[in-house]
Amino acid sequence: MKNKLKTIILILATVIGVGSLLIPAPAFADDPCRADLPPSVREANGCEGTGSTDQLPKLIQNVLNAIIAVSGLVAVVFVVIGGVQYMTSTGDAGKVKKAKDTILYALIGLIICVLSFAIVNWTINNVIGGQRSTSTTEETEGGGSR
Repeated sequence: MKNKLKTIILILATVIGVGSLLIPAPAFADDPCRADLPPSVREANGCEGTGSTDQLPKLIQNVLNAIIAVSGLVAVVFVVIGGVQYMTSTGDAGKVKKAKDTILYALIGLIICVLSFAIVNWTINNVIGGQRSTSTTEETEGGGSR
Protein backbone atom coordinates (compact mmCIF):
# COMPACT_ATOMS: atom_id res chain seq x y z
CA MET A 1 0.00 0.00 0.00
CA LYS A 2 2.84 2.39 0.85
CA ASN A 3 4.53 1.70 -2.48
CA LYS A 4 1.34 2.57 -4.36
CA LEU A 5 0.98 5.79 -2.36
CA LYS A 6 4.59 6.72 -3.10
CA THR A 7 4.03 6.00 -6.79
CA ILE A 8 0.89 8.14 -6.90
CA ILE A 9 2.65 11.02 -5.12
CA LEU A 10 5.58 10.75 -7.54
CA ILE A 11 3.23 10.81 -10.53
CA LEU A 12 1.34 13.81 -9.14
CA ALA A 13 4.59 15.69 -8.43
CA THR A 14 5.80 14.98 -11.96
CA VAL A 15 2.53 16.11 -13.54
CA ILE A 16 2.47 19.29 -11.44
CA GLY A 17 6.12 20.00 -12.22
CA VAL A 18 5.65 19.56 -15.96
CA GLY A 19 2.34 21.45 -15.86
CA SER A 20 3.96 24.42 -14.17
CA LEU A 21 6.43 24.66 -17.03
CA LEU A 22 3.56 24.91 -19.52
CA ILE A 23 2.03 28.00 -17.88
CA PRO A 24 3.03 31.05 -19.93
CA ALA A 25 4.72 33.87 -18.06
CA PRO A 26 2.83 37.16 -18.26
CA ALA A 27 4.42 39.83 -20.40
CA PHE A 28 4.07 43.22 -18.77
CA ALA A 29 6.38 45.06 -21.17
CA ASP A 30 3.67 45.70 -23.75
CA ASP A 31 1.09 46.99 -21.23
CA PRO A 32 -0.01 50.48 -22.34
CA CYS A 33 -1.30 51.10 -18.80
CA ARG A 34 1.96 50.50 -16.93
CA ALA A 35 2.31 52.46 -13.70
CA ASP A 36 5.69 53.91 -14.74
CA LEU A 37 4.18 55.78 -17.72
CA PRO A 38 3.38 59.49 -17.30
CA PRO A 39 -0.29 60.28 -16.57
CA SER A 40 -0.72 62.06 -19.93
CA VAL A 41 0.40 58.94 -21.81
CA ARG A 42 -1.82 56.73 -19.66
CA GLU A 43 -4.82 58.98 -20.36
CA ALA A 44 -4.06 58.96 -24.08
CA ASN A 45 -4.05 55.15 -23.96
CA GLY A 46 -7.46 55.16 -22.25
CA CYS A 47 -6.17 53.81 -18.96
CA GLU A 48 -8.06 54.18 -15.70
CA GLY A 49 -6.42 53.88 -12.29
CA THR A 50 -3.21 51.91 -11.96
CA GLY A 51 -4.07 49.19 -14.48
CA SER A 52 -3.34 46.46 -11.93
CA THR A 53 -7.05 45.81 -11.36
CA ASP A 54 -7.39 44.69 -14.97
CA GLN A 55 -4.58 42.17 -14.56
CA LEU A 56 -5.74 40.56 -11.30
CA PRO A 57 -8.83 38.73 -12.69
CA LYS A 58 -6.76 37.46 -15.63
CA LEU A 59 -4.04 36.26 -13.26
CA ILE A 60 -6.59 34.49 -11.08
CA GLN A 61 -8.17 32.94 -14.17
CA ASN A 62 -4.79 31.67 -15.42
CA VAL A 63 -3.87 30.16 -12.05
CA LEU A 64 -7.25 28.44 -11.67
CA ASN A 65 -7.12 27.14 -15.25
CA ALA A 66 -3.65 25.70 -14.60
CA ILE A 67 -4.87 23.95 -11.44
CA ILE A 68 -7.90 22.58 -13.30
CA ALA A 69 -5.69 21.39 -16.18
CA VAL A 70 -3.39 19.53 -13.78
CA SER A 71 -6.43 17.99 -12.07
CA GLY A 72 -7.75 16.88 -15.46
CA LEU A 73 -4.42 15.28 -16.30
CA VAL A 74 -4.45 13.43 -12.98
CA ALA A 75 -7.98 12.18 -13.73
CA VAL A 76 -6.87 10.91 -17.15
CA VAL A 77 -3.91 9.14 -15.52
CA PHE A 78 -6.32 7.41 -13.13
CA VAL A 79 -8.53 6.33 -16.03
CA VAL A 80 -5.47 4.69 -17.57
CA ILE A 81 -4.51 3.11 -14.23
CA GLY A 82 -8.06 1.74 -13.88
CA GLY A 83 -7.90 0.38 -17.41
CA VAL A 84 -4.64 -1.43 -16.69
CA GLN A 85 -6.11 -2.81 -13.46
CA TYR A 86 -9.16 -4.02 -15.39
CA MET A 87 -7.07 -5.72 -18.06
CA THR A 88 -4.83 -7.43 -15.49
CA SER A 89 -7.65 -8.52 -13.17
CA THR A 90 -7.81 -11.99 -14.78
CA GLY A 91 -11.48 -12.36 -13.92
CA ASP A 92 -11.10 -11.85 -10.16
CA ALA A 93 -14.36 -10.19 -9.08
CA GLY A 94 -12.71 -8.02 -6.40
CA LYS A 95 -10.07 -6.69 -8.80
CA VAL A 96 -12.65 -6.05 -11.52
CA LYS A 97 -14.84 -4.08 -9.09
CA LYS A 98 -11.84 -2.05 -7.90
CA ALA A 99 -10.81 -1.29 -11.49
CA LYS A 100 -14.34 -0.26 -12.48
CA ASP A 101 -14.60 1.98 -9.41
CA THR A 102 -11.27 3.61 -10.25
CA ILE A 103 -12.43 4.33 -13.80
CA LEU A 104 -15.82 5.59 -12.61
CA TYR A 105 -14.37 7.95 -10.01
CA ALA A 106 -11.73 9.21 -12.45
CA LEU A 107 -14.41 9.97 -15.04
CA ILE A 108 -16.48 11.79 -12.42
CA GLY A 109 -13.37 13.81 -11.56
CA LEU A 110 -12.82 14.59 -15.24
CA ILE A 111 -16.41 15.81 -15.61
CA ILE A 112 -15.95 18.01 -12.54
CA CYS A 113 -12.77 19.46 -14.08
CA VAL A 114 -14.54 20.30 -17.34
CA LEU A 115 -17.48 21.89 -15.52
CA SER A 116 -15.23 23.85 -13.17
CA PHE A 117 -13.24 25.15 -16.17
CA ALA A 118 -16.45 26.41 -17.75
CA ILE A 119 -17.73 27.92 -14.50
CA VAL A 120 -14.45 29.69 -13.67
CA ASN A 121 -14.06 31.18 -17.14
CA TRP A 122 -17.70 32.23 -17.42
CA THR A 123 -17.65 33.80 -13.96
CA ILE A 124 -14.45 35.76 -14.51
CA ASN A 125 -15.38 36.89 -18.03
CA ASN A 126 -19.02 37.79 -17.37
CA VAL A 127 -19.39 38.60 -13.69
CA ILE A 128 -16.02 40.07 -12.72
CA GLY A 129 -15.22 41.33 -16.22
CA GLY A 130 -18.73 42.82 -16.55
CA GLN A 131 -18.10 45.20 -13.68
CA ARG A 132 -15.52 47.14 -15.65
CA SER A 133 -16.94 49.93 -17.74
CA THR A 134 -16.20 49.86 -21.46
CA SER A 135 -17.47 53.39 -22.15
CA THR A 136 -16.23 56.64 -20.69
CA THR A 137 -18.33 59.44 -19.25
CA GLU A 138 -17.43 61.71 -22.20
CA GLU A 139 -18.96 59.22 -24.63
CA THR A 140 -22.21 58.89 -22.67
CA GLU A 141 -22.62 62.55 -21.75
CA GLY A 142 -21.43 64.04 -25.04
CA GLY A 143 -23.74 61.97 -27.25
CA GLY A 144 -27.02 63.59 -26.13
CA SER A 145 -28.91 66.43 -27.87
CA ARG A 146 -28.26 70.02 -26.84
